[in-house]
Amino acid sequence: MGRYIRAIFYYNRWVDIFEQTSVMTHSRERERERERDMGRDGHGPLFETKEATGRIAYKMYAISIFVGVFFVWVYRATHIPVEKGKWAWFGMFGVEIWFGLYWILIQSVRWKPVYRSTFKERLSQRYENELPGVDIFVCTADPAIEPPTLVINTVLSVMAYDYPPEKLSVYLSDDAGCDITFYALLEASRFSTHWIPFCKKFIIEPRSPEGYFSSTCGPSDTHHAKEWSVVKTLYEEMKNRVETAMKLGKIPEEIKTDYKGFSEWNSYISSRDHPTFLQIVIDGRDANAVDIEGSTLPTLVYLAREKKPQQPHHFKAGALNALIRVSSEMSNGSIVLNVDCDMYANNSNVVRDAMCFFMDVEKGHEIGFVQFPQYFNNITKNDIYASALRVINEVEGAGLDGYGGPPYLGTGCFHRRESLCGRKYGEEYKGEWKKRIERKVETNAGDLEEKARAVASCTYEENTEWGKEMGLKYGCPSEDLITGLAIQCRGWKSVYCNPDRKAFLGMSPTTLEQSLVQHKRWGEGQLQIFMSRYCPLIYGHGKIKLGLQMGYCNYNLWALNSFPTLYYVIIPSLCLAKGISLFPRISSPWSAPFTYVFIAKYGYSLCDSIWFGDTIKGWWNMQRMWILRRTSSYIISTIDTTRKLLGLTESAFVVTAKVADKEVLRRYDKEIMEFGSTSPMFTILATHAMVNLICLVGAIKRLAMDTEIRDVEPLILQLFLCGLLVMINMPIYQGLFLRKDMGRMPVSLAFTCTFFAVLACIIPMY
Repeated sequence: MGRYIRAIFYYNRWVDIFEQTSVMTHSRERERERERDMGRDGHGPLFETKEATGRIAYKMYAISIFVGVFFVWVYRATHIPVEKGKWAWFGMFGVEIWFGLYWILIQSVRWKPVYRSTFKERLSQRYENELPGVDIFVCTADPAIEPPTLVINTVLSVMAYDYPPEKLSVYLSDDAGCDITFYALLEASRFSTHWIPFCKKFIIEPRSPEGYFSSTCGPSDTHHAKEWSVVKTLYEEMKNRVETAMKLGKIPEEIKTDYKGFSEWNSYISSRDHPTFLQIVIDGRDANAVDIEGSTLPTLVYLAREKKPQQPHHFKAGALNALIRVSSEMSNGSIVLNVDCDMYANNSNVVRDAMCFFMDVEKGHEIGFVQFPQYFNNITKNDIYASALRVINEVEGAGLDGYGGPPYLGTGCFHRRESLCGRKYGEEYKGEWKKRIERKVETNAGDLEEKARAVASCTYEENTEWGKEMGLKYGCPSEDLITGLAIQCRGWKSVYCNPDRKAFLGMSPTTLEQSLVQHKRWGEGQLQIFMSRYCPLIYGHGKIKLGLQMGYCNYNLWALNSFPTLYYVIIPSLCLAKGISLFPRISSPWSAPFTYVFIAKYGYSLCDSIWFGDTIKGWWNMQRMWILRRTSSYIISTIDTTRKLLGLTESAFVVTAKVADKEVLRRYDKEIMEFGSTSPMFTILATHAMVNLICLVGAIKRLAMDTEIRDVEPLILQLFLCGLLVMINMPIYQGLFLRKDMGRMPVSLAFTCTFFAVLACIIPMY
């Protein structure tokens, strides 16, 4: 018994020693990791970078897909028909070569993803009193499709950032020069004296009043609830005044009388012809510019740059360049953030996230800009128009970051002012951060406004490098992409930051036409870059990594995917209707690469989407929308780009509407696809949808009734493809024939597309 007790004692003692040793070992490991993180100088990095896990498995999968594609090519090259369908066969071969090569290009944005996280507490401990000034640009162009209430919600959200207010300056660029937008900003400035302290006192998110009040029913805490109710009432009153002015098309006379700034507007002003309007609405240097708690307010400035019909104004790029010059005269913040008027700040700490990258001792000096992804707050459950772009945001942005940085996306981007103004990166730039202090402007507000007006005139840029080597580039609808590419080619790196709480939330299109027009603009801009001197393979050669060049080209060639996709969704169906086989027998070993590539590619895509929060139906909607875009938006993009290159047309910038009819919104919430117009893109979509339907019905009828056709096996894969396309186009058939609401396709379009489809089906296939 004694031996048994002693054995238990020694066993317990051994366990205690082992656990103590294990704890000490883990403690030493944690200490070594902490020392490693802190660095030799005792200061840890402000951000960390981690490579994505599971990369080996993904690379094996990608290689297997390419092997499958290669065997598809081999089949096409070795089984050329000698009778019917030879030219259709050659066309399929060409299309499949294109898709295979494009698959290789796609891997550049998935091969080496990295993910960033920041240490904001370290930033606060070290640099709270040395944080640089930040100038925030908000752009709007048309009050009819970008309502002033939408604009001021974005302005208020960025004014309430968790950042020293004396170091924040917010500039609203109103390219329409609308006095109602200025009035809305004036109302917002008054409301901000209540809103900003309320946000900071209760640490609320998001800091857009509309976003916050629409997402909460009010707090349960009595004190908080009382203030919540007061602030909400003030917001509703402000919103009502602005919407009333917008509805009446004029500002109350007493307001005009009380505020002298309105005297600059007269009856001869138009959106394309007006002088420079520049007003300091809140002067952050003024001791009286405080909120109801007595705290300093951020500077708030209204700008409508001068515009004349005979002078090119370069759309959004021109507005941003004017803002860069005006802000350099007024606040000259070292960091510049630009956001679209519908992308309100959803994360109040995002400025500090960006500063963690810029102010990092080891790597901060080489970072030219920090890009945050675009997310949307009005996405339906199953994302009917596939606007969320979840996989692009979660995977592809990080993939580009692994090769030197993401592109500049035009909104939600923090720039180092020097990099945006044309400065090249050099090693001598390292260590300069503490030397760079914003220029203190001592002039009074009136003199400052007068001085800044001069740099916003429409003739200021003549014979200068603005739009060429300085500021945003001109001459392309995607001015943001070529600007970011130029910054990277000057030696700067960019960073992709995607925090758990999304930085910005915007408005996605609520109709099919808006979605297609948006992608038409994107596709056209991207293709113009590829066909210009800014082609990443040429302009970026020797300046940025090959993987990043390929990543840019992946998006640049979106539009050129249109004709191969259109061929693949029409020609196999037409051949099916005529009994011409374009695929191997299902029992043949050659069917394996076709089925493997299809199942592996779309199976992985489904898993990817579900992993990042999508639904199965949402994934299906995404597949549908990519086909609809490629066979409509990107076709028009390619045609328009070709016409521009031939000098037949000039570039135009189309602003996507941010407002919609109540009935349209009701159908959008119910995930009913919205047509309701005779857009040329709808004609293309309806025509190829009808081609597939007619071919499927004709093929089934022929196989069922024609006794001479005994061997249907060679047509099974074609029959499957045609049936799949009919399922994808189901909302189009409903819009053409079944729906009675205002969102259906016009009756005239049903006749037109049916006529074209029947005409296509009677063309012989050789």
